[in-house]
Amino acid sequence: MPVALRELLENTLLIVAALFPIVDPIGNTPIFLALTRGLSSQGRSSLARLIALNSLILILASVFIGTYILNFFGISLPAVQVGGGLVLISTGWALLRRPDEAHSEESDARRDWHEDTLQHQAFYPLTLPLTVGPGAISVAITLGANRPGGGRQWPLIAGMLIGSALIGLSIYLSYRYAEGIARVLGESAMNVIIRLSSFILVCIGVQILWNGLSALLKTVVT
Repeated sequence: MPVALRELLENTLLIVAALFPIVDPIGNTPIFLALTRGLSSQGRSSLARLIALNSLILILASVFIGTYILNFFGISLPAVQVGGGLVLISTGWALLRRPDEAHSEESDARRDWHEDTLQHQAFYPLTLPLTVGPGAISVAITLGANRPGGGRQWPLIAGMLIGSALIGLSIYLSYRYAEGIARVLGESAMNVIIRLSSFILVCIGVQILWNGLSALLKTVVT
């Protein structure tokens, strides 16, 4: 295998292996369904496509210019983790306290405006922090910051582009067919999974918050 092709594959796999477990689009499917209740199948498909595109742009921006943006505003990675952790905790807590909308008359009354308002929420909170959260952003920025400066650049750049595109595709497919997954599992099972996923989201937020706080406290102590 040519050296350039091997480097291309290595960089592609590096991005996918590092980001896919953190982004976890399949695991986020129940929360995506909970946040898009009342949205039509066509609207949810369109929203999935928009979230995937937003996620791709956010990942690429983090990889290629993330460090420059943080340096420009004087923001450290631990500060990003603290802020993002707080947002994740807030989102997960709101989902945990959310009543079961399957038989709620109040929910039925709200379904008229879900189609329009959720399109405006495609970036926040559905893309950031639900899909591409502070953990994924931190990893993407780290990968971009540690890329070598010399030698052939096109296998590195192409690999990062392809790897990020594969992550975006996995997000689209997971959210696009979320309804099918819900139909297979059934309403009761999905409600249980949504509650568990919401609790896990809170725990992830606490962990990310603690990671950021720990790093900031170390700078104070030293």
